Amino acid sequence: MNIVEAQGLGKRYRRTWALRDCSLAIPEGCVVALVGPNGAGKTTLLNLMVGLIEPTEGSVSVLGGEPAGSARALDGVGFVAQDTPLYQNLSVADTLRVIASLNRRWDQQRAEARLAELGIPMTRRVGRMSGGQQAQLALTLALARQPRLLVLDEPLAMLDPLARFDFMDTVMTAASADGLSVVLSSHALAELERVANYLIVLSRGRLQLAGKVDELLAGHRVLVGPAAESATLAGRLQVVHAAQNGDESRMLIAAADPDVSLPDGWREHQPSLEETALAYLRGPAEPAVPASVAPAGPAEVTA
Repeated sequence: MNIVEAQGLGKRYRRTWALRDCSLAIPEGCVVALVGPNGAGKTTLLNLMVGLIEPTEGSVSVLGGEPAGSARALDGVGFVAQDTPLYQNLSVADTLRVIASLNRRWDQQRAEARLAELGIPMTRRVGRMSGGQQAQLALTLALARQPRLLVLDEPLAMLDPLARFDFMDTVMTAASADGLSVVLSSHALAELERVANYLIVLSRGRLQLAGKVDELLAGHRVLVGPAAESATLAGRLQVVHAAQNGDESRMLIAAADPDVSLPDGWREHQPSLEETALAYLRGPAEPAVPASVAPAGPAEVTA
C-alpha cells in the first residue's frame, strides 16, 4: 500500500508555480527525507499531502487512497508545521486539553507519559519553554492523535544539535513502535541520513529524484580522477553533476552501465545520501534519473 500517492500534482500561486507535474508513490512504513533548497516547493508539497491547500492540477491521496484533506485522511495524519505553532500563553496541560477537544482520536495517557519522560512539567507555560521543548510538545500533540502518517516540516530548523538528536530519536522510536510512516522535510542532511530509508529531492518546484535510499545509492557511483580526462570519460556516462578542484575531477553518475571500465588514475565509491542529494540539487533543473535507476512502481520518479 502507498501511504502517499500523487499524480501530476501542481500548485500555482497567481502566476508562479510552486510545484509542477509531481508524480510519486511512497510505500507504507517509510521514513522519507524530503530535501531541497528554500523555495523548492517542499512546504507546498507537504501542505498538499496534509490537505491544508488544494492543488491547482493533479491529485494527491494518502493512507492507501484517501483524498488528502478528507475527513478519513485527517484522522490518520499528524502534522508539525515549520514554525511549530502553539498557544504561547497556555500551560502544557491546558494545551493538551484544547487539542484533545479538537480531535476525535486522542491518547491523553500517552501524551502525559511522553511529556513526563521528557521532563516537561504540565504546569509550565508554553511561552517559557525552550525551542527544543516546544518542538517536543508539538510532536507529542501530533503523536497523541494516533496517526498512521506523520508529516514534519523543518522541525529541526531552530534546534541545537542535542535537541535535534533527541527529536529525531523520538520520531524513530515512534515510527518503530507504532509502524508510523514519516515524511520529514529538513536541510539537516546528516540527521536525515541517519534515519531515512526513502529520499525525495525537489528543485525549482520539480521532482528530481525519488525512491528507496538503498536502491538509489546502489544505482549511483562517485568517480574521482584526473581533471584532464574527465570530459572524455563523462561522454561515456550519464553524469548527474561534476565538479573540478584543481587537477582533480569528481562526478556523480547514474550507474546505468556497471561494466564501464575506468581509466588508470580513477577510483570510485558508492555515494552517501548527502552526496546524492547535493548532486541532484546542483545538477540540471529537469529530472535526470534514468529508467534503469527508477524504483519500481508507477511514475515514482517522473516530474
